[in-house]
Amino acid sequence: MDWLKLVHPDGGRRLQVGCRPGDQVRVWSRIQERGRARVVSFEGIVLRMRGAGPSKTLTVRRVTFGEGVERVFLLSGPTLERIELVRRGTVKRSRLYYLRTLVGKSRIVSKEAEIGPETGVQAAPAAEAASESRAA
Repeated sequence: MDWLKLVHPDGGRRLQVGCRPGDQVRVWSRIQERGRARVVSFEGIVLRMRGAGPSKTLTVRRVTFGEGVERVFLLSGPTLERIELVRRGTVKRSRLYYLRTLVGKSRIVSKEAEIGPETGVQAAPAAEAASESRAA
């Protein structure tokens, strides 16, 4: 007999999820604390989906205060309430592990982007002087 049939005789309850890796999702899960349950959301990018049947999992990653946080959700688990699709993403891979290394680089805004016409401050004058001296 298959071991999954021993653990999940009815096949397990599984959410029908229409998300793929690269999508931004909001996952609502139930947390049990002090004898009562509350529902919290976890919003992030789907890194991978693995498994099949009752053992199918979803890995979601988000960056909070500059720190990357990943959670793995069991789609047939009793703690999962619902999954909302926030934004559809287009990627060419099924495992987006390269996003782990882009945490600091993708979140930093360059100084040239901060200084703009809406602030009333001109772009760096030293850079303009350097470009004029090269042209001469």
